[in-house]
Amino acid sequence: MNIKTKRLIFGLLCDLLGMVSMVFPPFDFVWAPLSAYIMTRMFPGKEGKVAAVVSFIEEALPAVDIIPSFTLMWIYTYYLKKEV
Repeated sequence: MNIKTKRLIFGLLCDLLGMVSMVFPPFDFVWAPLSAYIMTRMFPGKEGKVAAVVSFIEEALPAVDIIPSFTLMWIYTYYLKKEV
């Protein structure tokens, strides 16, 4: 399994983990900063930092946890930006 596929699977798991707060809202206090940190590690550089800020805000706000920020960043990185 290549790094591209591993990142996709891990990103999907992170997006699912972010939806836990739909059932248990206090989870956002832990997950919002952690998701931002993970985003900067998965996607280094300027784009990763911007995605981390967006991910933090998205996870901290109620009712927008449905947005798959990790998956969208993966699509941007590997298909729109065409990084290998």
